[in-house]
Amino acid sequence: MLLGTRCSFNEHTVAFHPTFKWTTLERRRTAVTWKGVSPMNAQGAGKLQTRFRRIARPVARTLWQFDLQGFDRLPVEGPALLCPNHISFLDSAFLMLNVPRNISFVGKAEYMDSWKTKFIFPALGMIPIDRGGGDKSQAALDTAETVLRRGELFGIFPEGTRSRDGDLYKGRTGAARLALKVGCPIFPVGVTGTREIQPPDAKLPKLREPCTIKIGRPINIERYRSRIDDHLVLRQITDELMFEIRELTGQEYHNVYAGKQADVESSVVARIAHQADDQSSSLRVPAMAGAGD
Repeated sequence: MLLGTRCSFNEHTVAFHPTFKWTTLERRRTAVTWKGVSPMNAQGAGKLQTRFRRIARPVARTLWQFDLQGFDRLPVEGPALLCPNHISFLDSAFLMLNVPRNISFVGKAEYMDSWKTKFIFPALGMIPIDRGGGDKSQAALDTAETVLRRGELFGIFPEGTRSRDGDLYKGRTGAARLALKVGCPIFPVGVTGTREIQPPDAKLPKLREPCTIKIGRPINIERYRSRIDDHLVLRQITDELMFEIRELTGQEYHNVYAGKQADVESSVVARIAHQADDQSSSLRVPAMAGAGD
């Protein structure tokens, strides 16, 4: 068989690369499909996730003790962004199993390098994102926008990566930008217990352990809709989101990005507004960061 050609084996289609010494980027670009799902052409959750949730949910609720709060706040239809803290590999899986509707998530592009995850994760609704930021991650955010405009749920971790120490860190502004573009609510989500079930670098989860998932009140973005390109607005919405997550989890908050050394920043008073509230409450949050984030 000639290298550089394509061949089909039943439902599998494989593209052969001209060389055997593949780089990481070449592996990610290799066009491989599994039951119609291409890792680099992921379009969000579909029928496979629906079937998987139907089977896996009762199994998960037998293996772990779930305390679910605020799930009645989620809309029965229409788009919504769910933004959890990120303390364990299991965060997105447990949220996916317990929400009443299909939900798509962004996940690190490194999952596309492993045969164990490169097919099943996109098939279950993961959209791979290059965490380098800028143009590298824009394709994933564009797909996320498409998912939301279809009227579906979308999950994104505002911290951008897992917290290694279990604390809460400064949020990235991608979720705020998406919500303003689409005009959908942002729901803060607080997850606790998953770090104890599967700590960082643990190979397997512990069974029979408790996990609490709390859905907070949606953050009202309507007052910002005319300022979608204002970075200070994106930062303010994100800071509100992070402090709402802190209220749900009780985590210690660090006003630096996860994995970076702490910066010292002053504080300003921000207004926390919810869609269900007639009045806003005040909360002290770190000063807005510069345009580099």
